[in-house]
Amino acid sequence: MKNNTIKSEDLTQSCEKFCEALTQDEVITFLRFSTVRTLDANSIIADVGEVGDSFFLVAKGDVLLFQDNDTNETEIEVGKIKSGGLAGEMSFFDRLPRTVRLKAGKTGTTLVVITRPMYRRLTIEHPFIAVNLLEFIILSLDQLVRNTSKNISSMRQLPTPKGADLNREIRDTSSDKIGD
Repeated sequence: MKNNTIKSEDLTQSCEKFCEALTQDEVITFLRFSTVRTLDANSIIADVGEVGDSFFLVAKGDVLLFQDNDTNETEIEVGKIKSGGLAGEMSFFDRLPRTVRLKAGKTGTTLVVITRPMYRRLTIEHPFIAVNLLEFIILSLDQLVRNTSKNISSMRQLPTPKGADLNREIRDTSSDKIGD
């Protein structure tokens, strides 16, 4: 892992949706409230069980999401966040332990890291940038909920073993998982 910098123009290009309402000077200001990390492939960014004290804007590369498979002590890839997306924002805001492990998808994955103290300062000193960031976070979480709903709906379409009540199993597990 290396701490380094990113040009505001590069962030604007790779994180288009976040930066679209910001001027170049505001992007530069945002970067002053963050740090930039460049990672090697498979580097752990955040682990299961940790409470998030930072979240990550993926500026380059992919972040892979993994859950532990309790039956054979392996991990299962359950998602991918591409360049321009956010990772780790749920645990940051709800202050609950992370339910997935975040890993760099390839060497050169670059993250803009926003820590809790810097986020707080940003909200006070530059409210327009903070509101823009918060709206981006809400849209990111909205997309996550919509994709999860779509996946659950498609699971209900699958044939089930004789005697299994998949709808009941999905209801039971999804009500426990909301907000994770």
